[in-house]
Amino acid sequence: MTLIKSISGIRGTIGGKAGEGLSPADVLKYTAAYLGWLKTNVNKTKLHIIVGRDARLSGQMVLDIVTGTASGMGVDVTDIGLATTPTVEMAVIESNADGGIIITASHNPKHWNALKLLNNKGEFLTSADGQMVLELAENSEPVYSNVDQIGKLVKDDSALQSHIEKVVALPLVDVKAIKDAGFRVAIDCVNSVGGIAIPMLLEALGVTKVEKLYCDPTGIFPHNPEPLPEHLEDISKLVVKTKANVGFVVDPDVDRLAIICEDGEMFGEEYTLVAVADYILQNKKGNTVSNLSSTRALRDVTEKHGGTYSASAVGEVNVVAMMKQTQAVIGGEGNGGVIYPDLHYGRDALVGIALFLTQLAKSGKKCSALRDSYPAYFISKNKIELFKEMNVDEVLAKVKEKYSKQPVITVDGVKIEFGKEWVHLRKSNTEPIIRIYSESDSMQKAEVLAKKIIEDIGEIVKR
Repeated sequence: MTLIKSISGIRGTIGGKAGEGLSPADVLKYTAAYLGWLKTNVNKTKLHIIVGRDARLSGQMVLDIVTGTASGMGVDVTDIGLATTPTVEMAVIESNADGGIIITASHNPKHWNALKLLNNKGEFLTSADGQMVLELAENSEPVYSNVDQIGKLVKDDSALQSHIEKVVALPLVDVKAIKDAGFRVAIDCVNSVGGIAIPMLLEALGVTKVEKLYCDPTGIFPHNPEPLPEHLEDISKLVVKTKANVGFVVDPDVDRLAIICEDGEMFGEEYTLVAVADYILQNKKGNTVSNLSSTRALRDVTEKHGGTYSASAVGEVNVVAMMKQTQAVIGGEGNGGVIYPDLHYGRDALVGIALFLTQLAKSGKKCSALRDSYPAYFISKNKIELFKEMNVDEVLAKVKEKYSKQPVITVDGVKIEFGKEWVHLRKSNTEPIIRIYSESDSMQKAEVLAKKIIEDIGEIVKR
């Protein structure tokens, strides 16, 4: 059993004893702490939150505990049901709610679930606010309301339709161009909420030829739900078989977008943001942001269009903070996360699909040709599982010391630059692992670089 308590939310495996996994007791504990934090930070006598969930098997059980806890603490809840993460974020904004809880473990396997916590802007909590929630969970007891003050529960299934309408209405989403292109689009929605949302979006965009794969929101994931190349063999074959122009794959909560070219090859999750940013920057001058583990191709494209690129610490909240600071017109993460502030400050695969299809339609190119038009970089993504005796901070400090003659960035873990190559090591916020990302102008070079760093860590741990 695993329970990970971090500023980015509470994530764990279902089952086991309280405190060892995401048990019902833990769901109550951290929901109550979050609501307690809201009560101390929002000057209202009656609070209102939005709650939505992905389709995973434990979702309804967790939802019932969250809504029951909120009601018991006198907080009104709008349950928008099966909903994407960005849909919940936008619902908070549209309803002027005081916060929100998204019940999803994102790309984790089916036996995981999580509470993602939002502020009244529909954005993830800051580091300081998240820390306050964790402290409340450990050091205070929730105070429940009397029977006359319990919160009300309302169900509303209109949030997704509203979200899609706002995506389609964006000035840089050209529905006519998409419709006229007559695209055939294949989709893999891993049997979660994308199976509801993506077909609705494509219909609104005028796409009539849709090849569906795993679109039944049962929560029974047919493959590892993280949209990485090694998990996408089925959609790749479907694209080729049906002669689709493009394939789209989303994770269970639809905040990450992977793209498959017409020849069945991966567009590359790092290049989802690059392509969308290229289209935005062609039409709107400005700056961009991604995190330290993302490809330098975004910087190349940004500078080509006369903008300035900035890198943030890993984590959506850090990317958003940097985007606001630099007034970026587009940003996101190299895991297929697109953040378009003209809609909202959150990773959103729906707006990513709409903008990409517009780019593809207007370019007149095949998907593979569009991909070939961008600088060629390759990222090798590796990880090392942690064990109790491992002092991660000490390991990272020794790696930094070993490469002290190279440019080193320590804003988030350790990033070492070797000319146009780099390697970034950091402890994951969501899993008990050290992530090791390396980039070069060929996958072989990137993998060699990663292997060298992994060997260095092995030697450090042995000492």
